[in-house]
Amino acid sequence: MTVSQAKMETRGLSFFYGRKRALKSLDIACAANRVTAIIGPSGCGKSTFIRTLNRMNDVVPGTRVEGTILLDGEDIRAPKVDVVDLRRRIGMVFQKPNPFPKSIFDNVAYGLRINGRPSKARLEEVVERTLREAALWDEVKDRLDENAFTLSGGQQQRLCIARALAVEPEVILFDEPCSAIDPIATAKIEDLIHKIKEKYTVVIVTHNMQQAARVSDFTAFLMLGELVEFGTTETIFTTPSNKMTEDYITGRFG
Repeated sequence: MTVSQAKMETRGLSFFYGRKRALKSLDIACAANRVTAIIGPSGCGKSTFIRTLNRMNDVVPGTRVEGTILLDGEDIRAPKVDVVDLRRRIGMVFQKPNPFPKSIFDNVAYGLRINGRPSKARLEEVVERTLREAALWDEVKDRLDENAFTLSGGQQQRLCIARALAVEPEVILFDEPCSAIDPIATAKIEDLIHKIKEKYTVVIVTHNMQQAARVSDFTAFLMLGELVEFGTTETIFTTPSNKMTEDYITGRFG
């Protein structure tokens, strides 16, 4: 992948919790309109890495970043960057569904409302479009006024995806989005990830090797905060160049 194809890129990225160095000089390029999977055993730095991409780690006391994180070639940590706008451009879906205690409609409309005063027609158009993108519209179109907590876990997670899509981000980060839901709901979200990469750049942290192989175009394997290997998913899963990568993917450790 050339630099020009990278929507997001880290160069020499290191991250510290106090004196503990959690990420060590990572160079990872996330291609536009592709899915990049971040894999590795628990505690290897996957979630820390993905949370640096939209500066969510900024709110953690005593942390420090070294290196560069680029979005469209621009440093996201430059003084001129508006962090609120950055997090609109880079949406995030968490491990556990986290809908707001509001109606289904108001969950999706929330981001639009805090970013301006859209008309009722505009809200209705965006809510329907993003619920369709999240493969949820047919299941909820007759119950948009119901509380989001009446939905199943898998539906709640798709609602959170719709909420992220509603503000028209450029990049969507998924932090183990299927770890708290059942296999049927997982399959729906994997199908959804395949579809949305046509419009968005996707980065997904997953502990599930099969999921990484199914949904991603590129894979980065982390171990103890270091990048062991990065390449196309096909290469990583069939002919990895590092013995440690092969051992992890085949289940010999991790």
